[in-house]
Amino acid sequence: MGGNGTDGTTAGKRPNERLGSWFVRSGWSKGELARQVNRRARQMGAHHISTDTSRVRRWLDGEQPREPIPRILSELFSERFGSVVAVEDLGLRAAHQTPSVSGVDLPWAGPQTVSLLSEFSRSDLMLARRGFLGSSLQLAAGPALIEPMQRWLVPTPTGDPLPGDPAPDGRRPHRLSEIELDLLESTTAMFRKWDAQCGGGLRRKAVVGQLHEVTDLLQESQPAATAKRLFTVAAELAELAGWMSYDVGLQPTAQKYFVLALHAAKEAGDKPLGSYILSSMSRQMIHLGRPDDALELVHLAQYGSRDCATPRTQAMLYAMEARAYANMGQPSKCKRAVRMAEDTFADAAFEGGPEPDWIRFFTEAELNGENSHSYRDLAYVAGRSPTYASLAEPVMERAVELFEKDNDHQRSYALNLIGMATVHLLKREPEQSVVLAEKALGVARSIRSERVNNRLRKTVDTAARDFGDVAEVVDLTDRLTLLLPESAEAV
Repeated sequence: MGGNGTDGTTAGKRPNERLGSWFVRSGWSKGELARQVNRRARQMGAHHISTDTSRVRRWLDGEQPREPIPRILSELFSERFGSVVAVEDLGLRAAHQTPSVSGVDLPWAGPQTVSLLSEFSRSDLMLARRGFLGSSLQLAAGPALIEPMQRWLVPTPTGDPLPGDPAPDGRRPHRLSEIELDLLESTTAMFRKWDAQCGGGLRRKAVVGQLHEVTDLLQESQPAATAKRLFTVAAELAELAGWMSYDVGLQPTAQKYFVLALHAAKEAGDKPLGSYILSSMSRQMIHLGRPDDALELVHLAQYGSRDCATPRTQAMLYAMEARAYANMGQPSKCKRAVRMAEDTFADAAFEGGPEPDWIRFFTEAELNGENSHSYRDLAYVAGRSPTYASLAEPVMERAVELFEKDNDHQRSYALNLIGMATVHLLKREPEQSVVLAEKALGVARSIRSERVNNRLRKTVDTAARDFGDVAEVVDLTDRLTLLLPESAEAV
């Protein structure tokens, strides 16, 4: 029975009520679910999987499928409901996972961090078909995620190798020159710029490859100052690999990279960079419908970098705090965080010193984009409140206006056009929404971002559901189907 992904367990089985409950609420038919499972299996290279309606019926009746079916079902239901739906939530058995492969509770020590980064990036390069690595990982959430991350704050003794120590195999290590280190850092900045311009789908594998090269250098004995700079580069590359994975929909892979990035930032002694990595994890948790986790992560970031982060970084963290509060339905705390973000960002203009490249993305346009999305999210949580939609509109308009002139951040431009389209839907103005969604479609076709594509599809689906009799909405729905086919391969 290998071709259908089941272990053949039938004796004494009872209906899987948990899976049945999620299935009923999804609104899918058995045939639709079977087709989605087969499509996802093909994307990850599991061509032996061939599921049909009778197989789905047997799962609902209590038959336990083999991996990767449980992981595929977890990902499909998580995407459908916008929150983490674990294998266990579906009443299915999870495959045994070793902590080094699947866990986030990892040892906070330099050699182990380097080894895990090397192992994970190598696996990603070898199994870089869409979703393949993600199928062997499990998303962590709640205390299982937050408690290990809190250990970022615990001081650890340093054990830097002494300058001139031979490599473990007796060879003299390769000593990096200042020029080589500068080149590694400038290459990381270039990758970050490419991601902002083109989306995560075009250069992800190149970033992972560069990360793997840096871990090779870290496995050699290096002077303390060189090792510190290399750990910083590794942290930035791992965060970027996580961000690109998040952008193309590989959520468990993204989380693993973020966790490893935080470990590398700790080895580098770079608390502001650690706070930035935690903010990326927070953003992912908001995307996955876990605003409580997002708030815990951003508070951890704020506390850990309270005495060393620049005003621009602090403003970014306040903006993320506002997003979390908005999604938790706490308007007064959200508005306070928005004000703090605006006031702290204003202080950044008076900050004289240079800032790291990773925070330069947080411009006036980005500030307006984040704060307007907080108000927009409040509108959704408050039952499509026109009051909060009206608060979002002028701030979102400003973000769109600024991003339109910024060729370096085309993905952000697309996301804010889509955000503005959703604001007009909330205000029951479908024609204006279509104009903005059309613009976003044009940008989406020039980049590779599954996050942009999914948000655009979701927005147009909402417009079709609420305003299906409006001619402009019907035309846009047809154009989207034609011009933005589902799921490009991630590379």
